[in-house]
Formats: sequence, structure tokens, C-alpha cells
Amino acid sequence: MGRKKTGIRRIRKKDLRRDIEEMFQQNPTTAYEQRTICRNFSLTTPPARQLVADILQDLLLEDYIRESPRYCYQLNDVTGVMDGKFHRKANGKNTFLPDEGGEPIFVAERNSMRAMEGDRVRVSMMARRKNHIREARVIEILERADKQFVGTLQVRKEYAYLLTEDRTLATDIIIPRSNLKKGKNGDKAVVKIVEWPEDAKNPIGKVVDILGATGENNAEMHAILAEYGLPYTYPKAVEAAAEKIPLEIPQEEIDRREDMRDVLTFTIDPRDAKDFDDALSIRQIGEHLWEVGVHIADVSAYVTEGSIIDREAQKRATSVYLVDRTVPMLPERLCNLICSLRPDEDKLTYSVVFKINEKGEVKDWHLAHTVTRSNRRYCYEEVQEILEGKDGDYAEELRQLDRFAKVLRAKRFEAGSVDFDRTEVRFEIDEEGKPLSVYFKKSQDANKLIEEFMLLANRTVAESIGKVSREKGKKQNQSQKTFVYRIHETPDPDKLMNLTGFVQKFGYKFKAGHDTKGISQSINRLMADIRGKKEQNVIELLTLRSMMKARYSTHNIGHYGLAFPYYTHFTSPIRRYPDLMVHRLLTRYAQGGRSANREKYEELCDHSSDMEQLAAQAERSSIKYKQVEYMKERLGEVFEGTISGVTEYGLYVEVNENKCEGMVPLRDLCDDYYEFDEKNYCLRGRRTHRQYTLGDQVKIQVARADLYRKQLDYKLIRD
Repeated sequence: MGRKKTGIRRIRKKDLRRDIEEMFQQNPTTAYEQRTICRNFSLTTPPARQLVADILQDLLLEDYIRESPRYCYQLNDVTGVMDGKFHRKANGKNTFLPDEGGEPIFVAERNSMRAMEGDRVRVSMMARRKNHIREARVIEILERADKQFVGTLQVRKEYAYLLTEDRTLATDIIIPRSNLKKGKNGDKAVVKIVEWPEDAKNPIGKVVDILGATGENNAEMHAILAEYGLPYTYPKAVEAAAEKIPLEIPQEEIDRREDMRDVLTFTIDPRDAKDFDDALSIRQIGEHLWEVGVHIADVSAYVTEGSIIDREAQKRATSVYLVDRTVPMLPERLCNLICSLRPDEDKLTYSVVFKINEKGEVKDWHLAHTVTRSNRRYCYEEVQEILEGKDGDYAEELRQLDRFAKVLRAKRFEAGSVDFDRTEVRFEIDEEGKPLSVYFKKSQDANKLIEEFMLLANRTVAESIGKVSREKGKKQNQSQKTFVYRIHETPDPDKLMNLTGFVQKFGYKFKAGHDTKGISQSINRLMADIRGKKEQNVIELLTLRSMMKARYSTHNIGHYGLAFPYYTHFTSPIRRYPDLMVHRLLTRYAQGGRSANREKYEELCDHSSDMEQLAAQAERSSIKYKQVEYMKERLGEVFEGTISGVTEYGLYVEVNENKCEGMVPLRDLCDDYYEFDEKNYCLRGRRTHRQYTLGDQVKIQVARADLYRKQLDYKLIRD
């Protein structure tokens, strides 16, 4: 290691830089955090630590080191030629992401070789100009992404073109009339680029599918799915395979299973649900002891690994929930009929059966393939009324489950679980898909009852593999068994510091310490303090943005948000492929099977995480479309709102009564020249010093509603 310095004596930057370079050279495969470097050189004072930060920034700019992973620095031994993925931006600020990871590298449009979004490319690093960012030049396109574009056809006499709002493409796509596939002017279409000549400004494409007339509800919903590369139809061959699966359960299959058909069992789901993938059973088995079963549809009994149905489910990875429809992962015959735990029908299930005492303590449990029969189908509203005192079927059993759920919930929060209880926007729509009204879905005790038992089942089966496998491995010097975990990393420290500064402006305290449980408790206190306040939505949103996204992985790091060391998804195999993988792995290990191929399952985890994000984006896009459609009928009307975002382009305002968010463009703030203060989340007038800050209450008028761009423009009304 290099020579040690102290934070007390005067340190020359040149000397310290030489020592840090020597440290990286001697340890080329080691990634160092900044605080580790400071500790290695005994640098304790703020000026000394700042000097290290400056040196690291210089070394990054010179490509001497690289960030790997974020906030960790390693010697940059990358060659001048790299392979990776190309990301196209409509503003020309394209980027290249190396296969080995690291920060994105800028690729100017003139150096892109017309690479498209998602293409795998080979780049050559360009000579670094002083005080400029790193740049690369595409030298070869290794593999074209199967990218399709969605937009509106404009058909002319000799040719046609596609108007697309895709942010990865700055130009329209020219379509020869021979490639129109009978598309008409104004149709929504899916188009694929077939070539982009070197001397042409626009790419040339062909129509893959016609979705329907622009503005028609089905066409617009299918366009949203196609925009994110999600399927909007089901392959006939897969549906045909599902039709061949018999509805009746063979007696020999029932004989192989634990028969729980005589135990009181019921489902609790949203009013409009069709696929019931979980049920609860309850019976008293002692003076102070209850048996509670969490029964999950046994999809693995019908969908064989590698079958045509399985391959399609694996590709989709998740069901997609738009405003007016569900696009299922499995064919409807399976998800709504054969596997669905419908009342008064025998069903194959995979169950976690708990023995719980009066204090809500789990005394024992077991996992079993079962056959069950639901006695009753409840919707959440019915159960909520019973929990609030109304008479109803199996009222005492429901209230007992609610008592258990409240104990489990209290223990979870005591352990450091984060309490996010966001209100969801929902629409009442007519048969044509037109939004008639807006309502808000809020989690009540009935929802939380189901949530707690699903969390308990997911955590328990994850521990049965991860925790037990780890303990056995330590004793016998064996590696852990491959399993699919749902993991969630700790929040981004920089974002937590920003959150701390922001909430202080509203008079709230928030401590962003290093202790994960302490951070969780601070977040929960903050959520409790803001409940019912005008700034609640803005602070909740900013807090959510400081959190990392949960994902699937075979490498367990625990789930920060739930404060569970081991967690998985076991309870929804009808709509999530990872749950189906978990069922298969549990069965494999229960039968004494060897550990599954980790690399294969990690790839499936990555794919499932990616598809989950795409599905969430499509859902948000469909909500945004309906919000614009709803507000289009209210042009000129005035509403009270909250500033929900501040950018250099203007203010985002969310209407209080319906949560429809729109923008007040900066160009419409004509009374002054406004400057964007990113640090303080505000726009400030240069002359009047008038200030618009995140969370401010304002009055707006609906000015424009552009369905094509899914964009609302508001006009600020000043008293």
C-alpha cells in the first residue's frame, strides 16, 4: 500500500494523487469506496476527505479509474474497443452501456452508425478532450434489437410515413405503399424499420400490424402494450394447447395430496377479479391453537416446464394490468377456469399450513401439495363490512384472521418494515372504455389481512430454503441451494440526504443515518406525520423515489422494505412467472433433488424483473391516457392543485380532487423570467422573486389535452 498520510498535516494534492494511483495499481481488481481510501491513508478531516473526492473525480475524467459498482472505484483496465448495448435518444445524446458494466458512455449521432435502441454494438473509445466527457464511436453493429415502433399512419399518394412519439427516434419512418398492409390514413400501426440508408435522413419501415383507428379504445390500449414490446394477443397454438387440458382432477392425483376439502376455505379478491390464485382456510385445533392455511393455485401441476404454454408464460413473465383490462400471463382457460380457486370446485393447490396460537405466534408449519375447495368467494368490501361489525358468513373466522394479521403487521413494523400506503387512482369506464369518473383505491383492514398472510407464506418458504440451506452448508461445507428470491436494496444515500433537506422546508425531521432499521423508522415516522396533510402526496412520491426497486435474483441480500432477511414470491403463480419457478424448485428439493442451475435461474430472474418494469410502465401509460381523456371533457374548468414536480421546462401540477397531473409550461409564466433551482425544487422569478416550490398549493385551468402525446397542459390562475 502507498505511504500513509494524516488528516492533520498539510497534504499536497500531487503527493496524495501519486499514492492513490499506486494503491490502484497494486490492487487492480479491488473496488474501493471513498471512505475506505480515506481510512487507508488516515485522512480524517473534511478538507482531506474533499481532496480525495477531487482526486477521484480527476482520475475518473482521465479514465484512469472507473466506478464499479456505483460509488466504488477500480483501476480502469478497459481496452479501447468494447461490446455492449446502444441506447438511442431523440435529442441525439445517445449512450453506450458496456457489457462489463460501469457508467454509460456518450455517443454522438454522427458516430452512431444509425444504431437503434437496444442494438448490441462494438465501439471504439475516442481520444478524451480536456474537461470533456468520455465519448465512443460505433464501429460495428453486432446484433439488431427486435425494435418495433407504434404511431399514427399518414398516407399520401406515393408514400406513407409513421408519426411516432417514441423518444428514441427523432425522425418519422418512411413507409413505401407496398409495405402498408392495407393501413389507412389515421390508423394506429406497429412498424418495423427494415433499412436506414447512409445518405437518408429518415429510416424506411414496413407495417407489422394495424391496431385500429386512432382514438378508438382498443387500438389505443393495444398501442400502449406494443409501445413497450408487450403482447396484446395470445398465440392460437398456446390457446389450443390449453384447451386440451382436462378440467376434471384424476382420483390418483387427489390420493397423492393432502386432502383439505373439509376445512373452511375462502377467497378474498377485488370485486372484478376473475383469477383467484390464493385462498385462506382456518379451523381451531386446540384450546388456544388455530390452523391457518395459505392455499395457492398449483399451476405447476398443469404447466409442464418447457411446454408450449410454459415457454409463452416465461416470455411474458407477468400479467399486465391496464386501466380497462388484464393481459394474462397464462391462457384464460387456465387462469380463469382450471387453476382459479373458484367457489364450490375442487382445486389443486400448493399450501403453507401454519399452527398459530392466540398471541399470533407461529408454533409450527408445513408445506404440502393439497386439494382444496373454496366455500365462499368474498370481495374486499364485503369482508371490510364484517370486520367493522356487520353480520355475515363466517364472521368470527374472518375476525380471528384479522386479529392474527394485525399482530403479524405490528411485528413486521417493529422489525423495521417500511409503511407505504399509497392511494391508487382508478376509473369508472363505460363499455367503449370512456372514463366516466375517478375514484381512489385505498388499502383497508380487509386488504391488509390478505397481505399479511401472503407475506408470511412468502417469507416462510424463502427461509425454508435460504436459511436452512445456509445453516446446513456451514456445517457440511456445502454451497446453498439455488432459489429465486425477491430482493430489495437499501435506499440511495444521496437521495435520502436530498429528502432530508426537502422535508425540513415543511417543518419535518428525517434522519438519514447508516442504520437500516433506523432509516425505516424515520421513514415510518415521516409517513405518519404527513398523513392527511396537503404535502402528503409530494413527500410520499419523493420518498418512494429515494428507494431502490425490488427485483428477483438467486443471490439473496434480503428485502429492505419488508425487513425480511429471506423473501420470495410464492403466492401468485397465475400472474407471475417467478412464483411458478419457486413452486417447481420447492417441489424439486422436497423430493431430494440436487441444486438447480444458478446461471439459468439468474437469467430468468433478470428477464422477470425487466418484464415487471415494462408492465408497470404500460400500466402508468394507460392511466395517463385515461386522465387526459377524462380532462379533455373539462377544458376551461378551474381546479385546486398541488405542484408535484419542478423542471427547467415548467411546473407539474396534480389536481387535488382527481390526481390528474399536467404541466404549466415555463413559456406560459409570462410575468417574469423564471430560473430553475434544482437543489430547492423551485422556480424563482428574477425580478419579482416570486417562487413556485414543490408542494405549493395553486389554482389551475385546463388549457390543452393532447391524447396523441398523453399530455395535459394547465394554465396557472393567480388570485
